[in-house]
Amino acid sequence: MTEPRPLGAEIARIAVFAALIIVLGTVIVPLPGGVPITGQTLGVMLAGLVLGARRAPLAILVVLALAAVGLPVLAGGRGGLGVFVGPTAGYMLGWVFGTIVIGLIAHSGRPVWWRTAAATIIGGIAVVYLFGVPVQAAVTGVPLDLTALSALVFLPGDLIKAGAATVLALALRRAYPRAFPVRGAASPASALP
Repeated sequence: MTEPRPLGAEIARIAVFAALIIVLGTVIVPLPGGVPITGQTLGVMLAGLVLGARRAPLAILVVLALAAVGLPVLAGGRGGLGVFVGPTAGYMLGWVFGTIVIGLIAHSGRPVWWRTAAATIIGGIAVVYLFGVPVQAAVTGVPLDLTALSALVFLPGDLIKAGAATVLALALRRAYPRAFPVRGAASPASALP
């Protein structure tokens, strides 16, 4: 049985992934047609894969709290309360639930590439879109079907990020398995939601 991590170590891991998500938000790849792809969702996917269903949402909530107080931590240097009522608000909410789904799927058994890939696609794309598209439609006043259709422009980039997250998480697990949740051990950090 593996020794549980101290609470301070768990908090540090959450903070590291919050910082990673923020830094990846500065990676912006412009595409023809003016729709950029950011690296922020890659950070969200990695958080779910590495931290698991209990810790990853906390990393997302740290990022969202920093945005709420006005820090420019979201893609494109955005922050402030306005982002929580804008067209992307549902996607940010989807990050929280998406990381839970990613963690649940990815850590449901022995780490294999197909489970890791499925976790990033289902949690990191489908769940995020499930929250994001309806909120975007409501905020912009565009019909849901047209909003969903317009969101498909992001799908190729999101699939590339899901593939990258899969490869990175599997490589990290081989190189440094201690980065992942401790299985079968109760820890002081279990008091964290």
